[in-house]
Amino acid sequence: MTRANLAGLALALIALAAPLAWPWLKTPVVIAASFGVAALGVSILIRAGQLSFGHAMFSCAAGYAAAFLARAMPQLDSALLLLVGMACGALMGMVIGLFVVRYRAIFFGMLNLALSMVLFSILGKFYSWTGGTDGIRLARSTFFGMQLDRDGFETALLVVAVLCSIVLALVVQRYQQSIAGQALAAVKTNETRLEYIGLSANKALWIGYVISASLCGLSGAMFALMQGLVTPEMGYWVRSGEIVFISILGGVGHPVGAFLGAVVFEFVKLYSAALFTGAWQMVLGFVLIGLVFFVPSGLSGLLFRKSKPVAETPAADKNDKGAAIAPAIEEVRS
Repeated sequence: MTRANLAGLALALIALAAPLAWPWLKTPVVIAASFGVAALGVSILIRAGQLSFGHAMFSCAAGYAAAFLARAMPQLDSALLLLVGMACGALMGMVIGLFVVRYRAIFFGMLNLALSMVLFSILGKFYSWTGGTDGIRLARSTFFGMQLDRDGFETALLVVAVLCSIVLALVVQRYQQSIAGQALAAVKTNETRLEYIGLSANKALWIGYVISASLCGLSGAMFALMQGLVTPEMGYWVRSGEIVFISILGGVGHPVGAFLGAVVFEFVKLYSAALFTGAWQMVLGFVLIGLVFFVPSGLSGLLFRKSKPVAETPAADKNDKGAAIAPAIEEVRS
């Protein structure tokens, strides 16, 4: 087990143990896990060199999907609502990704932002269906068939959130090491060469986009269950900015970075809001500025910095940006 994986396991154990000593930590930890899952999705696209300023729309849509379904079927289990949120994000990602992945750089980011603001406006205007800015409340339902009180429900959601974070981090790590993940990384390094060797850059980015959207969908359903309320603010551009902030804060070098960034973000926000009422955004801004100057690779880059460089293969040109996906290409051709 690598040092990064050990650090991730230690973070998960702390997230489970700390609320036992301080029960008030349940809500911040679950919300941090929710943000971490969303940031994990955004970090997939950042590795491809694409920054989305509108991915909160998937979290928001998933939260509303869970709320609508819970209102129509009150007996539906909360665990199923989490799956519904993830499925909603994946379906939206499949459709939106078909044309979004044709764009790059600022056009990619701003198109996602525009779509998220369209969703935000629709949710705010159609009051009879969505509750407008007041949103929709979710009644607490069973969790894995058990009828729990508020404290028990939060504990169950905490355990599920932490376990999901561990599993998803491992899945994303595996994806990044796979053929599709290496092709996605090549979109950033040399997209033209990727096309020359017969792999579609748009398809690689579309696959990454769908995975990213599904993770944000799960994040939105998790957040909705914890809050017991969904509002259009879940899809506002500020929320998308927070997810991007967390991704940069944690770094994209390792999936654990998304959760490190989420924990730091949530608790800096919590304490700065208590100590500097009305100025906590400034504190977060200083944190990000300091990070860009002193730790540009994020918290994960700082903690998991390699002690020695990776040995170069003599037969490979060190300037060949396509060398990283060469084994994957050979496997595809065979």
